Amino acid sequence: MLKGFREFVFRGNVVDLAVAVVIGAAFGAVVTALVKDLITPLIAAIGGKPDFSALAFTVNNSKFLFGEFVNAVVSFVLVAAAIYFLIVLPMNAIQARFKKPQAPAAPTTKECPECLSTIPIGARRCAHCTTVLVKTA
Repeated sequence: MLKGFREFVFRGNVVDLAVAVVIGAAFGAVVTALVKDLITPLIAAIGGKPDFSALAFTVNNSKFLFGEFVNAVVSFVLVAAAIYFLIVLPMNAIQARFKKPQAPAAPTTKECPECLSTIPIGARRCAHCTTVLVKTA
């Protein structure tokens, strides 16, 4: 029973997944700090207050505090933008640089030597001029 568990835990994909989760959590903290400590104050310097938590409106003596929601949306957009521009775009550029070109697809048609019409590659006789085609393997 323990042998099977040990094989499961030390299987490559489980260990890789565990490493990815740990690195992802650490990277999430870095991106959150980047947005909170650098990007949000930069926006505040340009546009005013970086904190919207005080925003609210009242309807029939019920107070709706929508500022925290606005803070969460702004934070999400900034984190997503930071990840896209600092991680996704550079990784796509690196992958495109090292990507091998694909071989062209095999042709599915050929030209008849007599009438020059397009016919299927496996045809033995031209459908247009009925010329018997010689197989060129």
